[in-house]
Amino acid sequence: MKVAVKTIENKAAGEITLDKDVFGVDVRRDLLHAMVNYQLASRRAGTHKAKQRDEVSGTGKKPWRQKGTGRARAGDLKRNIDRGGGVVFGPVPRSHAIEMPKKARKLALKTALSAKAAEGKLIILDEAKAKDHKTKPMAAALGKFGFQSALIVGGQEIDTNFARATANIPLVDVLPSQGANVYDILRRDVLILTKEAVNDLTEKLKG
Repeated sequence: MKVAVKTIENKAAGEITLDKDVFGVDVRRDLLHAMVNYQLASRRAGTHKAKQRDEVSGTGKKPWRQKGTGRARAGDLKRNIDRGGGVVFGPVPRSHAIEMPKKARKLALKTALSAKAAEGKLIILDEAKAKDHKTKPMAAALGKFGFQSALIVGGQEIDTNFARATANIPLVDVLPSQGANVYDILRRDVLILTKEAVNDLTEKLKG
């Protein structure tokens, strides 16, 4: 499938042929959903912690005798019913990561790329470079494309001036080709790939 290539000023810069095995697979929403859950679960810190009964600061002395007071039995004052006591079955540090087969993750990224291509929300740039780091001219150039939000995926290394020029533009993210992922692709309306990014992703995902 052939797609027009644009410059950063939205001018024609030829055509590029996209591999149908990467940009033309069937869109599987179930796989996209599973992949987003996989990514977001992996991002969770899992550092939440509540003190158990044996971790609460305090004496272990029996507060009153076992019988004869009319009160309930107590071994110490670190029970969950006591003020400042421990928490029963409280959260502990753990990993929230879930498993997902490598082939399924690979297919999910293909599906995300194919979904943008099928919706007509895929733009190919000849290169993602800027003459200087000024935001205003970069915002004006990208404004010619008419999108509200976009993910721009460059080559293996992002041009420093381009990264700085786009850093303060709302709803525009920039990633290197090795950082392209399903969640960031789906959270923005338009996907913009450089020719280098297309080659990198095709080489990574084909087969």
